[in-house]
Parts: sequence; C-alpha cells; structure tokens
Amino acid sequence: MVSINEFANMDMRVGRIVDVQDHEGARKPIYKLRVDLGELGVRDIAAGIKDAYTKEQLMNKLVVVVVNLDPKDIAGFISNGMILAAEEGGRISLLEPDAELAPGAKVH
Repeated sequence: MVSINEFANMDMRVGRIVDVQDHEGARKPIYKLRVDLGELGVRDIAAGIKDAYTKEQLMNKLVVVVVNLDPKDIAGFISNGMILAAEEGGRISLLEPDAELAPGAKVH
C-alpha cells in the first residue's frame, strides 16, 4: 500500500510519441521512444511494448508518462520516464487520454 501523499509525489503528464526506434542491444523486445512532454521537453523513454504495437501505431500517439522517476540505463540506453500501460493475459494496452490534450498536460 502507498499513502495518498506518496501517490501525490508521482508526476504524470500527457506525452506525444514523436519517434520510435528498435533497441537492438536489449535482451527483450524494446522500443526507444522520443516523447514530447511540452514544457518539460522531449525525453528518451524505453518501452517493452514492441510485441504489442508497431512503430506506425505508436507514432503521434498520446500516452501517459511518469516523468519524475530516476533515469534507468537499459542496455546502454538511458530511459527518462515510464509510459503507463495495462496488461492482462499477455495483452498490453497503453493508457491514453480520451481527448486531444497538449503534451505536458498534468494528469491528476
């Protein structure tokens, strides 16, 4: 369990995926994404969603990103955030706004 105060410390923002590349050095199928977060700039983020989405499906998609995590080195690629997704029975579904919002919009 986490307290409401701990949860409130998470900074989640709307981002727009602006570039998708394969991460050839990773052990698992991973994409290297560039995500526009508006005033926070463009971030490089690794995402283990390669088996669920094509590059074309991801381009320009709005997603929800946790932006205040410590950077993580994933096989030589520094990931600066986490794209939120749900998983059930091996199916992955990205969490995305149901309306067009500007990159950087805060998730409450």
